[in-house]
Amino acid sequence: MSNLAIAGIQTHITTQNNIEHLKQKVELLMYIYPWTQMVVFSELAASGPIHATAEEMGGPYETACQEIALKHGVWLIPGSYFEKQGELVYNTAPVINPAGEIVTRYRKMFPFTPYEKGVTPGTEFCVFDVPDVGRIGLNICYDVWFPEINRTLTTMGAEVIISPVLAHFIDRDMDLVIAQANAAMFQTYMFHINGLGAGGNGRSLVVSPSGRILHQASVEEELIPIEVDFKKVRRQRERGLRNMGQPMKSFRDRPVDFPVYDRENFDATYLNSLGELKLPVRGE
Repeated sequence: MSNLAIAGIQTHITTQNNIEHLKQKVELLMYIYPWTQMVVFSELAASGPIHATAEEMGGPYETACQEIALKHGVWLIPGSYFEKQGELVYNTAPVINPAGEIVTRYRKMFPFTPYEKGVTPGTEFCVFDVPDVGRIGLNICYDVWFPEINRTLTTMGAEVIISPVLAHFIDRDMDLVIAQANAAMFQTYMFHINGLGAGGNGRSLVVSPSGRILHQASVEEELIPIEVDFKKVRRQRERGLRNMGQPMKSFRDRPVDFPVYDRENFDATYLNSLGELKLPVRGE
């Protein structure tokens, strides 16, 4: 089998506990599209961008989401939640299989600094296998602006990238361009799923491994079921994007290592001249 039906759910998120609302949305999705095999919510779908809601892993949110996955027999990526580890807070997305088991977790590597204050960056890449189907990678929102993440995930074998998003800023149009570009650069399906209300301004995006937009959501609630074909990814990577460029092979065969990644020896004078990473202030 090489196909997998993945459904993004673009829905309103509040700054309260959203689990009952999310349960209802999955119930509706499975009634209308019972062939769905994986469900994806937006970033911080648990309780919105409120640090005070942070809970330890294995807490009420993850437990409730495990019950949803088990009830419907689906893979579930329930967006993310603020995970508390002692004094540290992470932006964490669990991956739950159809048996209701958490198979892995991803902690956002690039919190939206300086806006996402107090969130500790994660340090581990996340891929997981859907048995007998293919490999999937996971990032969260602002991570997509750093192609090193998706390059690493795809060189680890990821053929689909799931990207829960909480985006409601005026640069949303650039988010969409970059998500589409990542799909083309790395010849991967990209599920860029945003929320509404406290969860974002919608316009979720699903892109094919040839860089073509498969679905562009509106700014209303939407169920977005898309059946992906892993054979298409493998064919694209073998033959080239639209039978043209083969960037993954070209990167593999590169004659040079990039000095910008050598922290000890690279001359960072220019980067350091850009100043502190901080919020702009009025009249600056």
